[in-house]
Amino acid sequence: MERSTTLPKPHPAAVFKPVSDGGVLLHTESEIYFGLNEVGVLIWESLPPECADLEGLCERISARYPDVDLETIRADAVELIETLEEKQLVTKEG
Repeated sequence: MERSTTLPKPHPAAVFKPVSDGGVLLHTESEIYFGLNEVGVLIWESLPPECADLEGLCERISARYPDVDLETIRADAVELIETLEEKQLVTKEG
């Protein structure tokens, strides 16, 4: 995933619920549950329309966690987004 890569959007069938230590996603059609930690919640909440591309998302996370280098943030964000794509919790379709 490149820096300027357009981010996928939350899937219309994905429901997000915040919990005390992060959040939970449920895909209502496939009944897949997926847990998110605090950073995962920030990434989820930064998906479009909040941030349009990977660079914007990483900058937003970096502002919250300034002690973490941008490459680590980018790698972690890409890994989570790829997992969300595999679980069909996000979509690249309009």
